[in-house]
Amino acid sequence: MDLDIILFIIFCLALFIFFKIKRSKFEVQGKIVAIYKTKLGLNFMEKFSKFPKWLIHTLSVSSIIVGFGGMISIFWVLIQGSFKLITVPDSLPVLAPVLPGISVPGLPKLSFLHWIISIFIVAVIHEFSHGIYSRFHNVKVQSSGFLILGPILGAFVEPDENELKKKSVYKQLSIFAAGPFSNIVTGILFWLIAIIVINPLANGAIQYNGVQVASLDLNYPAVQAGLTIGDEIISIGNKQINNVDDFIKIMNDKKPNDEILIKTKNKEFNIKLAENPNNKNLGYLGIKVQGVSASIKESVKAKYGDKLPWSLFWLSKLFFWLWLISIGIALFNLLPLGPVDGGRMFLTGLSVFIKKEKNAKKVWGFVSFFILALIVLNLLPFIKKLLVFIFSPILGLII
Repeated sequence: MDLDIILFIIFCLALFIFFKIKRSKFEVQGKIVAIYKTKLGLNFMEKFSKFPKWLIHTLSVSSIIVGFGGMISIFWVLIQGSFKLITVPDSLPVLAPVLPGISVPGLPKLSFLHWIISIFIVAVIHEFSHGIYSRFHNVKVQSSGFLILGPILGAFVEPDENELKKKSVYKQLSIFAAGPFSNIVTGILFWLIAIIVINPLANGAIQYNGVQVASLDLNYPAVQAGLTIGDEIISIGNKQINNVDDFIKIMNDKKPNDEILIKTKNKEFNIKLAENPNNKNLGYLGIKVQGVSASIKESVKAKYGDKLPWSLFWLSKLFFWLWLISIGIALFNLLPLGPVDGGRMFLTGLSVFIKKEKNAKKVWGFVSFFILALIVLNLLPFIKKLLVFIFSPILGLII
């Protein structure tokens, strides 16, 4: 059985046992969400809220500007992507759940440990930021804690809603925007640390073997010939492909309209190259590739052994997922959707232009329903994969 599946099962059992033992301290909402309230971290939020006022006001204004900018951007991307998904054959969804067991085109495999560590760090940063801004604006934080939604673990802080409603629009917006803004900032920091420090060390110790299709550009030769994501390329013409460098060297010698023979593990493809959109003198397949597997370079292995290089490689993947999940969670939370941060920002912003609360809520409800429909449309292929991942171990035991 796959290690990720084993860890996933252990994790679910541990959550279930903890829920049963602490059942009296859990608040169950809608029979699907279990909330465990604590006072953990409240003193920490209080200390950070004492930073210089000019600094937090600057961050508050920045949070609101970035928040609404991100809201408009992700809303437009979602509409465009959903329209393309409906009208263009073989289009890929613009949203994807970042969960172990679900392969997303163009992304490396997400291990269970990388997922649970990343989610924990990103969620804590997100929620504590809400708490810090709340205390800075003199809104009481009643509790912190975590919630369980099926196998998914999340964090939360609970500002006093009655106090929050009495605050100015500016203060409300800054509190709502604090979480996504902090995730964007820390996501950029994770990315910078990775590319400046960790990745150069990891890449110097690791070599990638094999080549597989990571993503496909629609309306280009590879898609038309029948190549699919995940196909492993063995050779081009009479030249063997051992790694990504081999692939790049061969393709850099090809011109538009050249015909090439690509061999994969399962099939052969005769493909006439198109013109590269970035360089008219180069041939173009219309694919992005990545390594199939990684191994430690022999010179590094002889000097440092196995553990240190693999630790660096594991750490480089962790920082990649910390960056991606931080930005992904931030943008998703900025959608003007119901109870998420963007939804609350949108409703609060509407109240400035639509004075009647009832009318503002009608607009908010319509937009939320529209976005929810688009999200479901984009997630349908992945929901199927997630169900297979969850229930395949059970079916394996039965069959």
